[in-house]
Formats: sequence, C-alpha cells, structure tokens
Amino acid sequence: MSSLSLALRDSSTMLRRNLLHARRYPSLTLNLLLTPIIMLLLFVYVFGDVMSAGMGGAADRAAYIAYVVPGILMMTIGGTVVGTAVSVSNDMTEGIIARFRTMAIHRGSVLVGHVTGSVLQSVASVTLVGAVAVAIGFRATDATALEWLAAFGLMALVALALTWIAVGMGMVSPNAEAASNNALPLVILPLISSAFVPVDAMPGWFQPFARYQPFTPAIETLRGLLLGTEIGHNGWIAVAWCLALTVLGYFWSKSVFNRDPK
Repeated sequence: MSSLSLALRDSSTMLRRNLLHARRYPSLTLNLLLTPIIMLLLFVYVFGDVMSAGMGGAADRAAYIAYVVPGILMMTIGGTVVGTAVSVSNDMTEGIIARFRTMAIHRGSVLVGHVTGSVLQSVASVTLVGAVAVAIGFRATDATALEWLAAFGLMALVALALTWIAVGMGMVSPNAEAASNNALPLVILPLISSAFVPVDAMPGWFQPFARYQPFTPAIETLRGLLLGTEIGHNGWIAVAWCLALTVLGYFWSKSVFNRDPK
C-alpha cells in the first residue's frame, strides 16, 4: 500500500473515531451550539428594535436580523472549535496518543481526523443555526448561487483556520478545563467585532482593533455575499487571516505533536 493510500485510510479511521465521540458525548456539542442560538434569539427579540434604532435607522427588528445573522454564523464556528480543543486535550492527557505512537498508523492521521471532523461539525452547526435564522425571518434573496457558494466556502475556510488554532491550543493544555479556557478568545473575539454593531459605532481608540481582527473582515465579507453590502478590502483581508492562521496552527500543532513524550 502506498504512503498516500495509508494516510487516507488512517485519516478516515481517525475521522470516524472523532465523529463517533461527538455522537456518544453530545452534551459538549449541544452546549456550544445552544450559545449562538440563544444569542441570536436574544439580540433579535430582546435588543433588536433598540439596536437597529441605535445604528442610525428606525426601530426595525427585521433589518437587524439581516445585520446580525452573518456575525452569529461566524460566532457559531468559533464556539464549535472550542470542543475540538477540549477533545484534543483529552487525547493528549489520557494516554491514547501514546498508544497511537506505538501503532503502525500514519502519524499525521490523528491531526487530520480531528481537523476534518471539526470542520464537518462546524458546517453542520452553521447549517442548523442558519435554519433557525431563516425560521425567524432572515432572508438573502438577492444572493446568487455563486455568492452562496462563495459564502459557504468562506465559512469552511474560517472553520479550517480556527480548527488548526484550536488543535494547537488543545495540545499545549494540561487538561480539558485549561483547553476550554485557552480557546475562549475564539468565542470572545466575535463579541468585539462588527457582529452586533458597526465598527464606526465603537470608541475611536478601539476601532482599529475591531476592524482588523480576524472576525470582522470575515463577517463583512459574508454580509456582502449574502446581503449585497459593500465588501471592499475585507475579502482579501479575511482570506489572508484564514491562510495565516491555518499555516500557523498547522505548524504549531505538528511541532507539539512530534515532540517526544516525556
């Protein structure tokens, strides 16, 4: 069997293992998934009129649904990959990785299984949250099929980038609790982006950080694809952030994984 065939076989086995873990222990995934749904319902039905009026228009909950949904979708990805950090930390601390090192399996398949499984879970989570958004009134009727495809591609790319970072966080964490805490910025960053209010409404000293942190360009690009707003330079900034985080997370995770266990 060629090395490529061996890698594909072992990676698919590790992917199946991680998906089975997610099915057997759904509480973590459910908790991470409920957070963006609750945030969506809270900001639409409790704060929607006030937030839309504060953004310079009349109180219009429907308009605020269109504004907030792209941010919630990106927040969903950030929350989902926290579970990946916890899962990787469990593998690193419970001895299973040491067992894998003694087996005749492709070394990188463990990481590939985690990453692929996390991206699939992120896509499923985004689909479910998107379905809830549509049920409460979100519409993107002006988006073409190509724009929808680009939007899904962007979200998959964001999921891939954040997953690799989460894998690295999980590997350097001494336990699952620490992994969850270390990955917390992936949940907090969307809160201080343009997800809920425009960057121009924030204090002037804070706007540069909010505008150029990873989530804001991705959110603005997603809004442009689905709602027809101006994308400007946000598209290439979002792609650049995703590629940079993917490369960083990959080499970080690979370096930690390849260290000889103490």
